[in-house]
Amino acid sequence: SKREIKMRKLDTTKLRPLKSEQLLHIEDHDFALRPGFGGSPIPVGIDVQVESIDSISEVDMDFTMTLYLRHYWKDERLSFRSNKNKSMTFDGRLIKKIWVPDVFFVHSKRSFIHDTTVENIMLRVYPDGNILFSLRITVSAMCFMDFSRFPLDTQNCSLELESYAYNEDDLMLYWKHGNKSLSTDEHISLSQFFIEEFSASSGLAFYSSTGWYNRLFINFALRRHIFFFVLQSYFPAMLMVMLSWVSFWIDRRAVPARVSLGITTVLTMSTIMTGVSASMPQVSYIKAVDVYLWISFLFVFLSVIEYAAVNYLTTIEERKQLKRRGKASGMYSMDAVQAMAFDGCFHDTDVDMDLTPFPDHPCEENETRTSQTNISNADTSRLKRKRSLKGSVGRIILQNNHVIDTYSRIIFPSVYIVFNFFYWGLYM
Repeated sequence: SKREIKMRKLDTTKLRPLKSEQLLHIEDHDFALRPGFGGSPIPVGIDVQVESIDSISEVDMDFTMTLYLRHYWKDERLSFRSNKNKSMTFDGRLIKKIWVPDVFFVHSKRSFIHDTTVENIMLRVYPDGNILFSLRITVSAMCFMDFSRFPLDTQNCSLELESYAYNEDDLMLYWKHGNKSLSTDEHISLSQFFIEEFSASSGLAFYSSTGWYNRLFINFALRRHIFFFVLQSYFPAMLMVMLSWVSFWIDRRAVPARVSLGITTVLTMSTIMTGVSASMPQVSYIKAVDVYLWISFLFVFLSVIEYAAVNYLTTIEERKQLKRRGKASGMYSMDAVQAMAFDGCFHDTDVDMDLTPFPDHPCEENETRTSQTNISNADTSRLKRKRSLKGSVGRIILQNNHVIDTYSRIIFPSVYIVFNFFYWGLYM
């Protein structure tokens, strides 16, 4: 009637449909229902182009990937007649008014559709009702990593796609072009990983409450670059172990030198191990790098224990020698190195020492005692020192070398070399 027509014109809450909506007959259909509702499942093809892998986090056990996700399906409700246009392309504003697949990322932690300058969404509709729906998405998903061979490991991660509401009776997900449905940018690179392969696969997922669902997998294998860890962990650990061996060539009576060297190498190894552990997840199993660092730490620690044994046995041996060479007057004759170990003063010749309690200034008394002898033999001693300085140093080292140090110079490097051959042969 004329009255109804007038009231409809006065109703400003109802907006006229857009020209595109009129062409696609959007208002004539209920798009809350999937295409072909009540019939066979609707096939939805998927293809993916990976733009970049932004990061791989060992601590959080996840990865971040930016990709173009494209859906292909047919909805005859959106078919239209056109002699000029082969297709019509729309942005994200039309998505909310039609049915689109509800694909989500399994095991994802966070994801978003890029929206600069507008939402990166494209919808292309063909006259026969075929639809292309494309999104640009960044997603962070879990990657179940195994660090038992870290850092000589290869990690296999996957991004999984699945419909949230529609099981296999309503929707069938499949790769649109088979193995060629997954493509990657040629310039994808990572700082710590080399991408060995990308592959696409499919399967089924079962949920006890809702049934079976089609699931698609984007699989990729990452092999870790070892050079960074060689410079940061392995090479410093090797140097600390070899530095601890210097102790075997230092005089066994040079207690401050050998003890300070041992403590320094132990503390440095502890710092290296702490730095590696700080950048790794707290897993309950032993990693390959832990094996190497702990064995290296054990070598450094044993070098300190070796000197403790040498010093203890040397002390016992010298006490026995002093008792055998003792005189009734309580004076003991010993060479210059042994005398320096007892009173801390340097002696050019063999001296006789009294084992009674040392005075407050032993060096001054020793200098007074030997001053007259040194004056008479000054020229002879000076010539001998200049003539055989190198030979004297070597003779002192050899004469004051303990048998444990001799064996340690051979055993420690040999065992460490064997360990390195076994380690790199096992994990490489």
